[in-house]
Amino acid sequence: MKIDLTDTNASKINKAILQGRRAVGTPAVGVVLTLVIVTDEENAYDAVKAANEASKEHPSRILVVIKRHARSPRERAEARLDAEVRLGTDAGSGETVLLRLHGELGARADSVVLPLLLPDAPVVVWWPVDAPDHPSRDPLGALAQRRITDMYAVEDPLTALETRAASYAPGDTDLAWTRLTPWRSMLAAALDQARATVTSAAVESEAENPSAELLARWFEARLGVPVERVISEGPVVTAVRMGTPDGEIRIDRPEGPVARLAIPGQPSRVLALKVRTTAELIAEELRHLDPDDAYAAALRRPLP
Repeated sequence: MKIDLTDTNASKINKAILQGRRAVGTPAVGVVLTLVIVTDEENAYDAVKAANEASKEHPSRILVVIKRHARSPRERAEARLDAEVRLGTDAGSGETVLLRLHGELGARADSVVLPLLLPDAPVVVWWPVDAPDHPSRDPLGALAQRRITDMYAVEDPLTALETRAASYAPGDTDLAWTRLTPWRSMLAAALDQARATVTSAAVESEAENPSAELLARWFEARLGVPVERVISEGPVVTAVRMGTPDGEIRIDRPEGPVARLAIPGQPSRVLALKVRTTAELIAEELRHLDPDDAYAAALRRPLP
């Protein structure tokens, strides 16, 4: 079900949500958080699609803030809010509201979002593109317990990484870090099996890959050894090597959804290590609303 509202306000939007619930027979119970997506018109479709998929695991009220670019001085001076309320099959497992902010209202997006937040429920803000340099100080970011950015969405990811490190506040995270969860789990399991002291390490990836840099920094923070960055053809992280007195522990994933794990003295194994979708990454982030100390530690390591 979709309800279109033109030149509206938060009160009318809340009323439309209640009416829509009654019409489709969807209760409010079970909605566990508010996910605020701040994006532009071009990227809104993909972001909403990913959020709706993630809501199957985390039923949410999804608020999509779309700041419309003014084409003339008159449009810049006009402050208008248009909304589209989606419920039922059009909104995943929760409810979705697209908020199109025109003119000066774009600079006051927090005043539009605040009355639409679910009471006593966590708030997560996600910037698929064009994230602020200091997410926790952004008016919308200040409303949230969790703030999600994505260094893959910028032209210079390693510069963005340094910006994230300088502005980090508890609750910040980035999808470049979330993409590493299977790698970090597999590497930790390999070290548990090998029970050897790591004396050196290397991370192989395509150039300027923020996930690879974060993985290398995580290694340096956890293992206390220098980590070599090796450029490969990609895509993304293709291999990790750890030197030990008994030989080299290695995980290779040159392409495809599987990786090969080699541990000294053991037969090599094939393991699942696919590149996950944005919906899967967002679903993972919505499971953990507490500060991510490992991410913070990786950010604090300086570039080599």
